[in-house]
Amino acid sequence: RVERALRGPRKAGGLAPVAAIAARLAQRHGRVADWYAAVDQALSPLVALHRQDAIPMHALLDALVESGEALCGEKLWAREDGRSLAGFVEEFRRHAREAGFALAPGEAAIALRDAMEQVAVRPPYGGHARVQVLGLLESRMNRAELVICAGLNEGVWPVRGGIDALLAPPVLRALGVPGADFRIGLSAHDLAGALGAPEVVLSRSERDEAGPAIPSRFLLRVQALLGELLDRYEDRETVALARAMTRAPSAPAYPRPAPQPQPEQRKVDISATALDRLLGDPYQFYADRIMGLKDLDALDAEPSAQWQGTVAHAILQRWHETRERDPAARLAPIMQAVLDEENADPLMRGLWQPRLEAALRWIEEEIGAYDDRCVLAVEKQGAMTFDGVHVHGRADRIDRLADGSLAIIDYKTGTPPSAARVEAGFALQLGVLGLIAERGGFEGLAGDAQGYEYWSLGKAKDAENRYGFGYVYVPLKVGRKTSGVAPEEFLPLTADKLTLAINRFIKGNDSFTARENPDYPAYDTYDQLMRLDEWIAHQDGGETA
Repeated sequence: RVERALRGPRKAGGLAPVAAIAARLAQRHGRVADWYAAVDQALSPLVALHRQDAIPMHALLDALVESGEALCGEKLWAREDGRSLAGFVEEFRRHAREAGFALAPGEAAIALRDAMEQVAVRPPYGGHARVQVLGLLESRMNRAELVICAGLNEGVWPVRGGIDALLAPPVLRALGVPGADFRIGLSAHDLAGALGAPEVVLSRSERDEAGPAIPSRFLLRVQALLGELLDRYEDRETVALARAMTRAPSAPAYPRPAPQPQPEQRKVDISATALDRLLGDPYQFYADRIMGLKDLDALDAEPSAQWQGTVAHAILQRWHETRERDPAARLAPIMQAVLDEENADPLMRGLWQPRLEAALRWIEEEIGAYDDRCVLAVEKQGAMTFDGVHVHGRADRIDRLADGSLAIIDYKTGTPPSAARVEAGFALQLGVLGLIAERGGFEGLAGDAQGYEYWSLGKAKDAENRYGFGYVYVPLKVGRKTSGVAPEEFLPLTADKLTLAINRFIKGNDSFTARENPDYPAYDTYDQLMRLDEWIAHQDGGETA
């Protein structure tokens, strides 16, 4: 559970992010608290050293050994890598104690890494009872019944001679530096020594990463000398066996998913954001809401739009709530506090925080200049019952306009949905919130929604924006727009799409009659649901909508 919570954008260093996650999970899962208590106790020696200005190297090694054994037990010193580590620790600790030097906490890991990189961990001989893969140096000191000389390609064995960029070959010879001829002769000597085994296989690759490979001149010479005897010495059975192993028949493919949820399984609620997913990708909605399958964030992922939106919404919500007590409250301190609570990685903060702060300052200035409208609510939950199905949503902000009507605002960290997507019926979040407001679903708020706005934190489109980030976008056919949905048609379109989704996907009503169209298909499988999606898009975009 802790590892799942640590997925996504990288957290700040240290144990503080893990402690916060464990405390949150412990409210529902008591064993998480016990687990983290054991981890915290095991790592406490290291944490105590990290608070010091300088760490004696021998004390750091002692603390590392203590924490490592507390977490791993005796397995820390097992096998060849554990034995190499034990030898390194003992020798390094003895010399560190004699030298008596200390390092800053941030430099200790660098010093240890540089020292550990000098220790090579080699697996012991005997990985296979009778097979060894050796380099040229090791092969000179061993004898075997069968020797395979692999890679006999031109440029590989012998290696092409390199040309020194500073000194010419005669100068190198005068200085006594072995040149390319020496290395070629040494490779020939190694190959001649390998050919003295009782049985020898000369092998090469037909292709490498650059394309078809050329056999070495030595291999071509051997083939030419064999002449008519070449067929007797070529081994085709081993090659055929290797190819047969790689071309084994594959397992039969799984059939395409064909979900057929029962009526009792379809009794789920619909959120304002889920309607778009239900219309655009019914199988994703099925997997999420009915099967309970969630996407896992990648490890050490880049900050996603969803994560950035969550952080931005938290900042704006806290700022609006603070303004109710103090109208002069500023956004910058609140942003710093929220990012600290999120334990955001310093690099990510350095790259994203400046543009986020610029966009938030734009929002602060725009709202501060209001004289004909006022903010009524932020992060307001609302719900309604539509065709017997519970529909709910959260409005980022609701304003009261000068004529007494409501304006529903949704904050976006990126590009808001286009008017074409809204007209096609695949971006109706604001419309669902408008229906909820029309039916009195927002407690304590009265009035019909007449304004629908996206406030984007992206790069400004207005040259007069002195912050460079932030703009307002209305996804309806207003002003000079020639495409999109007229404001008076927005809620009827949303209600029609909502009725379509509920009757087809929630209630499973194949005799859908909200549209007087006899061509409405009645399909259940995933493939047919995708065709249904294409049919809806075609009908909505054509003349028969």
